[in-house]
Amino acid sequence: MSSIISIRGLSKTYAGGLRALGRIDLEIRRGEIFALLGPNGAGKTTLINIICGIVTPSQGTVTVDGHDIVKHYRATRALIGLVPQELTTNAFENVWATVSFTRGLFGRPADPALIEKVLRELSLWDRRDSMIMTLSGGMKRRVLIAKALAHEPKVLFLDEPTAGVDVELRQGMWQAVRELRDSGVTIILTTHYIEEAELMADRIGVISKGEIILVEEKAELMRKLGKKELTLQLAEPLGAIPPQLAAYRLTLAAGGRELVYTYDAQAGRGGIAGLLRDLGAAGIACRDLHTTQSSLEDIFVDLVHEKP
Repeated sequence: MSSIISIRGLSKTYAGGLRALGRIDLEIRRGEIFALLGPNGAGKTTLINIICGIVTPSQGTVTVDGHDIVKHYRATRALIGLVPQELTTNAFENVWATVSFTRGLFGRPADPALIEKVLRELSLWDRRDSMIMTLSGGMKRRVLIAKALAHEPKVLFLDEPTAGVDVELRQGMWQAVRELRDSGVTIILTTHYIEEAELMADRIGVISKGEIILVEEKAELMRKLGKKELTLQLAEPLGAIPPQLAAYRLTLAAGGRELVYTYDAQAGRGGIAGLLRDLGAAGIACRDLHTTQSSLEDIFVDLVHEKP
């Protein structure tokens, strides 16, 4: 799949000496949902603002659909829709007017049919004549998405798009995002709701201390870095783990009534079969067992903590 955004050797150091981004190389594929995850201060918003032409890079190049963001600023900006974290709208305008005005800012001709389509897709059509100040926080964020889509961008940045949005509206917004992706729009999102990235994204990028430390297909990331835990409830409590089981790196829990075996998700059931066989040989009987698998959040926390 071809790239719509190409980043090469990108860095940003502010005048005061703060290094916000190191040398970043990244390719965003056309038509994908790419989730950029990282703790507060990791550089997510700085990276997005550079691509959108809001912040000037210190070094490196960024192209959007083949256009350099510095040399061809107007062309690249017209290709991009940005939904910022902050709710920045004119409180005294109605929904229809503010979305239509944004389309005009990009020099696009009036298109009431398109504005209607965008508002309907975001469940805003019934509120088209409502003043922005009368809307809930979730509805205001939907208006920001509508504004970002008004000029028909090829790329949509969603910077913490569901912050402060209730669960029902959040689910509706993600349905709208899926439909946008299916229509050919490339979606790049940052989010604190890691379960949403796990649900929505095609690929995951993790940024920490201004550097991209991992970019991976979501399914492959879960396969390679996911861990599974097998908890065995013992028929009789153990005071210590027998030496012949040391290779399994078991831990005792629940006062010696449980054994916990942590293993790589790729290992499959071969390791479990060997463990059960060796437990039997050691005279240890089990009453029950169950497994759990690490989530994307677990993987993310491990990755960030491993970063020096």
